[in-house]
Formats: sequence, structure tokens, C-alpha cells
Amino acid sequence: MNSDIHKILNFSCPIFLEQKNEWLEQLNFYCDPYIEFEKNKNKEDFGITHHSKSLCDDIHFEEFKNYIKSKSYNILNDMGYDLSNYNLYFTELWVQEFGKEGGGHHEGHIHYDNHISGFYFLKCSDKTSYPVFHDPRIAKIMSQLPLKNENEITPASDKIHLKPVPGTLVFFPAYLEHQFVLDYGIEPFRFIHFNLQAVRKIIIDSINK
Repeated sequence: MNSDIHKILNFSCPIFLEQKNEWLEQLNFYCDPYIEFEKNKNKEDFGITHHSKSLCDDIHFEEFKNYIKSKSYNILNDMGYDLSNYNLYFTELWVQEFGKEGGGHHEGHIHYDNHISGFYFLKCSDKTSYPVFHDPRIAKIMSQLPLKNENEITPASDKIHLKPVPGTLVFFPAYLEHQFVLDYGIEPFRFIHFNLQAVRKIIIDSINK
């Protein structure tokens, strides 16, 4: 490239990663009954995602929820959003585990009407499924050109993937499309998924009156 040209990268979409191994034993223990209940209910296992009911009201996850909410607030603030008139609330919180016979996966999707989404990986390895994130720039997708190197992350990339380990905590904007690739059932794959919404304080105040 001509050395006289100055490159400015704009409209970036961040993904935030943190390693929190200290929660693994405790949260796996509290998630076990939820997963066992779903396994007994589903009967079938191949191609199944054992998906728990909401964990929002379970007091055993209160510390986890408080941490996630605090981090999500800081992340949105770091991204440049003014949250002075907003409060964050969980809209969804659940644990899921892919079937041990394999075939578990999720097609690309977003969680609408939310602002922060994320995962906490409880059981995974280099032999399990992993998340893939898709470029949210729709106008770019419409005119996508071939990539020189699909293994290199550049402004031309149309998707990226993460390879988590147990204890990996991931936050990302809820508008970012994500999927989970096919799992072969070689080793257990379990994670907690969460979504949070920023709600105007004036709306909450009017509801409480």
C-alpha cells in the first residue's frame, strides 16, 4: 500500500474474553440437576441440545449474575454508550449441554431486543463444538469478495471463531450473529448462555408507581 495513505479502522465490533476458572466446580455442581432433568425429559440424545429452564431465580447463581451485570455495564460504557438513564436486566439465563451421542449444534442467530449476550464455558475441549461469530455489516455481506486467507482475521473477514477452554467467559453485543458448529460427542460440551437488556429508568419508575 502507498505509504502516503493513512488507514483508519472504523465501525469495529468487539468481543470481550476473560478467564474465570474459580467458578467452574461450583457452577457445574449447580447446573448438574438442570441438565439431568432435561436429559431424562428428552429421552433422545443424538442431535439434541439439553436446554435448561431459566436460572434467573435460582439464588445459587446470584453471585454469577451480579458479576455478569457489572461487567456488561462496564463493557457498554467502554464501547461509548451513555447508560446514565438506563439499568441493565437479565432477559435470559440458562445452561445447555450438547448430547453425548453427537450432532448438537446451533444455526446462526441473534437475541433480539437485548444489548449484551455472552457465554460461560463449563465443559469443552479442542474436540468439542465452539462458537462462530458472523460479520454484522449487512451492506458489506451483500458485496463480499473472496478472501486471500480465511485463517487470518482482517477487515475483510466475514466470520471468526473462538476456541474456548473451561472457564472462558465471553461477552459480545447482542446484535452479533453467532452459531455453534457441529459437535461430534467425543467429549462433554456445556455452557451457560446469558442475555441482558438496557431499560430506560423512566420506564421502570413508571411501572413501579
